[in-house]
Amino acid sequence: MTSTAEELDLIRKSVRALCAKFPETYWRELDEKKAYPEDFIKALTQEGWLSVLIPEEYGGAGLGIKEACAILEEVNRSGGNAGAGHAQMYTMGAVLRHGSKEQKQRYLPKIASGELRLQAFGVTEPTAGSDTTSIETTAVKKGDRYIVNGQKIWISRAEHSDLMLLLARTTPKEQVAKKTDGLSLFLLDMKDQKENITIRPIDTMINHATTEIFFENVEIPEENLIGEEGKGFRYVLSGMNAERILIAAESIGDGLYFVDKSVQYANERVVFDRPIGQNQGVQFPISQSFMDIQAAQLMMQKAADMFDNGENCGAEANMAKYLATEATWKAANAAMTTYGGYGFATEYNIERKFREARLFIVAPVTNNLVLSYVGQHVLGLPRSF
Repeated sequence: MTSTAEELDLIRKSVRALCAKFPETYWRELDEKKAYPEDFIKALTQEGWLSVLIPEEYGGAGLGIKEACAILEEVNRSGGNAGAGHAQMYTMGAVLRHGSKEQKQRYLPKIASGELRLQAFGVTEPTAGSDTTSIETTAVKKGDRYIVNGQKIWISRAEHSDLMLLLARTTPKEQVAKKTDGLSLFLLDMKDQKENITIRPIDTMINHATTEIFFENVEIPEENLIGEEGKGFRYVLSGMNAERILIAAESIGDGLYFVDKSVQYANERVVFDRPIGQNQGVQFPISQSFMDIQAAQLMMQKAADMFDNGENCGAEANMAKYLATEATWKAANAAMTTYGGYGFATEYNIERKFREARLFIVAPVTNNLVLSYVGQHVLGLPRSF
């Protein structure tokens, strides 16, 4: 179901109203404590915003990526961080598109209601990095179960999730015709297997609940295999377009946050008997980043429309993510320059959002890989790696 412009505007206003209940002091205190925004995520869930992609028959809103983008963008523009809940949206694609009817009936209503959380996405490993086909975590079939052993890293929200979408190798790499074969995707019930899972938090420069995870003889029932065995890499790729688009939306929200704050401060701050926003050295960087953000938003909207229409949007999704994150990083630096020394003071919140904005240039997917993708798959240049 596609929303009209008026319906999208109503979604934005409703999300803004919710976010107003969680001011920047809330996020700043969480950042200081490295704490998870439990109350905020519960509120988002209760109002149905995290289940917008789940079909109505399973308790969701049955909406599209365009609506999901509006939600995440508004969260970040308000000064919050949608990263605490966004994975439930972009992991949903694999379940919706490739999960069995029984899996959907068993899990989606509980995810929609908040009884279960699907917030963890287990793909990246220490030795593989962006080379997903080289992951070493194995899932060996024994009877009616798969036995998983291995390690994942940079897995956010694992401590706050009931379920994990897990990619593991079911056929050794040396035994497959293509390196993308032999990888399978599972829905792992982490609470059920908590005795065999070790989660270690990683202390990072942003409050993102990031961890490394060790699996030791973790058991997954065969009915939790998503789609066909050995085709998990394709399922993950199909969900990555959604991830790219949604991250672009969050980044645009951050960028508009920086622009909003910069404009406000530049109008209010008076130095040498004039507002600093009157100075072109302050005004021009804000204007430039704002224009770049507007352009990135158009690419994001194009990618979202294509995704919702079932079209191949790999190029557009990647370009949207790249353009949004680069534009927002420019806006972040403009904000720091506008605020001067006050930008480094935690009470102004700029430094917190500055740190958060930097992440999206690196992950998920580094912008250099986006450049490689466009060079090879869009422009027809030789593979660069």
